[in-house]
Parts: sequence; structure tokens; C-alpha cells
Amino acid sequence: MKETVSYHGRELEILGSWETIIAGGGSAGASAALTSAAAGKKTLVVEKSIRLGGSSVNALVTPMMRSYTGHHSNFYALEKKLNAIAPVKDHGVSEQRWFSAEAMCHSWEELLRDAGCDLLYDATIADVLMDGDHIKGLVVAVTDGLCAVLGKQFVDASGDALVLRLAGVPCRRGDEDGNNQISSLRFEVGGVDIEKYRSYVFSLHDTYSVHHEAGDYFESAMVGGRGFALQPVFDQAVHDGVLIPDDLRYFQNYTVPGKPGVLSFNCPHLVHLMDNEHALDRSVAISEGRAAIRRLVRFLKGYMPGFENCYLVQEASMLGVRESWEMVGDYVMPAEDYTGRARFEDGVARGDWYIDVHSAKKSLVHQIAYQPGDYYEIPYRAMITSAVKNVCAAGRCISTQFLMEASIRIIPTVIDIGQAAGEACVMALDEGIDLHAVDGTKLREKLGKYC
Repeated sequence: MKETVSYHGRELEILGSWETIIAGGGSAGASAALTSAAAGKKTLVVEKSIRLGGSSVNALVTPMMRSYTGHHSNFYALEKKLNAIAPVKDHGVSEQRWFSAEAMCHSWEELLRDAGCDLLYDATIADVLMDGDHIKGLVVAVTDGLCAVLGKQFVDASGDALVLRLAGVPCRRGDEDGNNQISSLRFEVGGVDIEKYRSYVFSLHDTYSVHHEAGDYFESAMVGGRGFALQPVFDQAVHDGVLIPDDLRYFQNYTVPGKPGVLSFNCPHLVHLMDNEHALDRSVAISEGRAAIRRLVRFLKGYMPGFENCYLVQEASMLGVRESWEMVGDYVMPAEDYTGRARFEDGVARGDWYIDVHSAKKSLVHQIAYQPGDYYEIPYRAMITSAVKNVCAAGRCISTQFLMEASIRIIPTVIDIGQAAGEACVMALDEGIDLHAVDGTKLREKLGKYC
């Protein structure tokens, strides 16, 4: 007979019980799961899609933004897996790590499977089961309907602080006007003569692109009204009725390792989606994004040398959400932690990406970037909350103010935050305590030196 749990007058089937349950299989969640499972703890990842990697896979967020600071071991284990599929490091030029969505998904899944982690795909978290100030389980919508998964402790790596909000933990969202960062709906285009396009971009005396030599890597961009060399051709397309002014808000593309002739596009910006948690507004914006992709592909084919024979390869299967909800935890990281290069006794991860805001009203807002070797620390206190004792946050939904979130949200940083969350889970189980009671200074020591 199947075990069940009572939930609002009905009995839900219990799919199983785990020591640690991680909500979200993105960069932070997968990293937390890898550390927990590799330590021999019974670990489950609940993932709403059918692919690990989160935004880097499902939203086509490639490549990783550069990071000069050292990282924890999971970052390099992932890099090794990616390198086995196609070289990721752009040495000496952009210092970014480039990858395909498919390579990222396969790399994470192999790492987690080898570590003995359980995966629950195609599962949407619908609610939490509480016992006082502890979470005892998640209600998930799966093919069988509503079911439950039970756990001793939980990591919210959903990106949207979903578990934390369902559990009643205070959270915040948006800038001073309540607007989220602008989201994107990314896409990939194939059939591109990249060398022809590279030559064309530099013939315009472009100063944004840095990859002058023929080879595997290239990126280009245009932000309307910012003096980019590509703007005149975009203006002509607007004049001709092929593009609309909103299409000039942001345009950026990258090559994709292992996919000759393919460029990945970090656009269009969904400029009217200021509240990305509003379900109906989000749905409208997705449709608008698809229409923009059709316009952009038509524009590329007709106006950009090298794109004459191009075609749409794929659209992202999820929005590229840069910011939605952040937990209000034991410590809320302000922007001053960036400008002051903050250090903490319980610093468990490092960040060095600049404050990178795709603002709903102000276009791009950039804080002056660090020099290589500069960094700030992320304290464990920004990952926990006294409101619910057996949960911690990992990834972009940790406890930060709006501007600070715009720095911590990049893939290398959230992988390290995820590893810290996973290690905290191991410590909590070994010591028989809640995640909120884990000593952040001891956690820092256990994580050890940065590689």
C-alpha cells in the first residue's frame, strides 16, 4: 500500500523521503546536489524542466561571464566535463568560458548521476508541508497529479525563492520602483558564415568585439543610442519596417563551441515585462519575444553579411530571468559590499562580476568593474533565515539588495554558492542540527582554499 500524507482534506502519495531535497537543478542547485550526494547523503533534485543547468541550458544563457577569482572544486569539475565535449576557455582574449546548452546539461547530469543523486524531472513545486518553523516536505505536480516528497532539510535554488515564499519566509523583489530587471528570450541561429560576419563587424571599426583573429570565438553587440558601430544598419532596418524601435534596446550574440556556424543571441529584451512574476504578463511577453525573434532573423538574413543563408535553430524553452525574488535572510547584502570588497568571517563564496543591471527604465546600469584579483565575499548568513530553520538559499535568490543581486547572479558565482549550500547540508546532517545552526566560520574552513 502506498504511503500518503494529508494535505487540505486529501491524501497525497509520498514519492519518497530524502535527507536533503534541492528545489531547482540549475547551476546553484546542481552544485549543491553534487556536494551533498558525493558525501553519501541521500539527495533529491526537484527540477521543473527535463534538463539540468537551469538558465544556462533552458534559457540558452551562454557563455559564462568571466570571473578571475578562485572557485570551489565543483566549478572545475564541471569545466573538466565541458572541456571533454568542446573547449570552453577563451584564453587571453575575453577570459569567458563558452559552452553549448547541450554540453552543460549532459555535464551536470553525468556528475550528479555518478555521485548517486536522485533526480525528479518534470516536477513543479506547488506548495510546502510545514511543521512549525520547519519544512517537512514539498507538494509537487507530476504526471501522477499532486504528490509529496519528504526531507530533513531543503535548499531553495529555484531562482525565484519559491520554496522560501511558500514557507512564509520574508522576500523582496525589484528595484526602488518595484520593477524587475529586464528578461530576455534567447535564441540560436545556424548557417552563419562567421568569418564573413567577423570581417564585416570590424570593417565598421567596431570597438566592442575583441576577437579579431579567425577561430572558434566571436561576439558582437549593439545597444541603441550608445554609439555602437552596428547601429546604422539597425536604424535602416527600422526605417524599412523590418525592425521596430524596441528591437534596438539590446542585441548581442556569441559563437557556440561544438556548433560550427551557430550564433547564440542574448536578446530580444522583453522591454514591457517589468513584473516577471505576473503570470499573464509573462505569457504576453513570451509571445512578443517570439515575434521579435522572427523580426531579428529576417533582419539578419537581409542586412547582415554572413547571415544570407541563416536559419532559426532553436528558441529558449524558458525566459532569461535576471532577477525576480530574493530572500530577506539573517544578513541582506547591500551594494556597499560590492564597492567595499566586503570580507566576512563566514564568507563561503566569492564574487567579482560588476553590478550589471538591465534596467526596466534606465537601459544598462553598470558599476565600475573590478581589476583581476579583486573580489567580495558572500557570507553564509545571507543564505539562511531564522524564519524557517531547515532551509537555505542558493543562487540568485540569496539575501541581497537589488543592485547586489546584479553582481552575484552569474554562473561561476552561483556554482560556488551552491557548493557552500551543499556542504552546509552535509555538516548539518553530520552534527544533527538545522541548517540555520551551522557555524558559518566552520563551513568556510571546511570549504577550504579556492583553486
